[in-house]
Amino acid sequence: YIGGEWVASAGTGQLTVFDSTDESVLGTVPAGAPADVDAAATAARAAFDGWAGTPAEERSKYLTRIADARDARSAELLDVIIRETGMAKGPSQVAQVAHAIGSFRIAAELAETFEYEEQIGNSIVVREPIGVVGCITPWNYPLRQIAAKVAFAMAAGCTVVLKPSEVAPLDAFILALAVHEVGLPAGVFNLVSGVGQVVGEAMSRHPQIDMMSFTGSTRAGKRVAELSAATVKKVALELGGKGPTLILDDLCTEGFANAVTLAVGRCFPNSGQTCAALTRMLVPRSRLAEAEGVAAAAAEAFTVGNPFDDGVRLGPLASAAHRDRVQGFIQTGIDEGAKLVVGGPGAPDGLETGFYVRPTVFSDVHPDMTISIEEIFGPVLVMVAYGDEADGIRIANDTPYGLSAGVWSADQAAATRVARQLRAGQVEINGGKSNGMTPFGGYKQSGVGREFGRYGFEEFLETKSLLL
Repeated sequence: YIGGEWVASAGTGQLTVFDSTDESVLGTVPAGAPADVDAAATAARAAFDGWAGTPAEERSKYLTRIADARDARSAELLDVIIRETGMAKGPSQVAQVAHAIGSFRIAAELAETFEYEEQIGNSIVVREPIGVVGCITPWNYPLRQIAAKVAFAMAAGCTVVLKPSEVAPLDAFILALAVHEVGLPAGVFNLVSGVGQVVGEAMSRHPQIDMMSFTGSTRAGKRVAELSAATVKKVALELGGKGPTLILDDLCTEGFANAVTLAVGRCFPNSGQTCAALTRMLVPRSRLAEAEGVAAAAAEAFTVGNPFDDGVRLGPLASAAHRDRVQGFIQTGIDEGAKLVVGGPGAPDGLETGFYVRPTVFSDVHPDMTISIEEIFGPVLVMVAYGDEADGIRIANDTPYGLSAGVWSADQAAATRVARQLRAGQVEINGGKSNGMTPFGGYKQSGVGREFGRYGFEEFLETKSLLL
């Protein structure tokens, strides 16, 4: 979708999209070529001045119309995204569809209410759209991450070129239909499907793209940053995570069991295919056996099956390749001597077709083990014992990542004190709920920049000083 029209790709290949529930072919999309990126970037550049000059209230109205059009297609979006990602129906309705639609409405409100000018002494400081934004989005929360980038960039006055994940691109085409339906000015939104090594790299190199916003693996994010450096683009990266849940020793037996149970749940959203999942559980060494029993029962309560079925909490993973990767990590955990508490290699009984993995918990995991270091991105929890509080904080921070973390304590003030010492972009305190208006992003190799709310909106603005 380039320059307000559906056009034939310059590429000759097709990418097959598979249904994660039964491994059937769900659809095909064009394998885009660098020429497609050039056409999209040229269209976005041509549209930029007009869109940037469009009054904020008008941009807001367009975004609201897109949200309404997507709302009308919510059932279709839900069906497609469940099949693309494998996420169970109930959570998908909220996390995959409603949140994505809501982000367009939040961005619309910010476009109207944001203060674009500020007087400082003899100067007027002006915030202006950065230009053409290249957006590369992942397969685990495809529409939600599209909204985090596209909605806020367009609200800020930028034009966009979107490359969705080749594993889960169909929802992006449904978005393009909604964009076309509301009559968004040609070139403001452009869609090019394809693989990262071709389309993503062409976007990162392109001289007419002013900023790259990427969500995905740390390895791929480094490549985007490397290629973008040639034209000194601004780069926003939301990358991997290996989030710890630090459970303090002051909890009573009931409180400790509750913390462990809920912490298991924070490892398993979207079958663990969540960068902000809390996949390391840190417990006092003296209570490790206690935690193992609770965690085993909690993990076994996560029913695995067809994500469309009522009562199913964990669906399949998104692809065969990713299922095999996660199975490899499970086997590595066993080979390196970790204690298998529940789950393990192989598919759950009766689910040999589809990309299913057994919810798995390891204990006696040393911080130097592969499964404690690498982002597995599946339903695999590792339990690590610590000594005193300082040791727990040290282990929690002993990771190249810093996206998310959690702390549990009988004392809210103590939990908050510990949370302030964790090097992560967001820390849940005693199970604190997510807040879509607050910034999301990470420290260290979990990325650069923030998404959602006002902080996400500001990522797409430049700053200019007018000296009077």
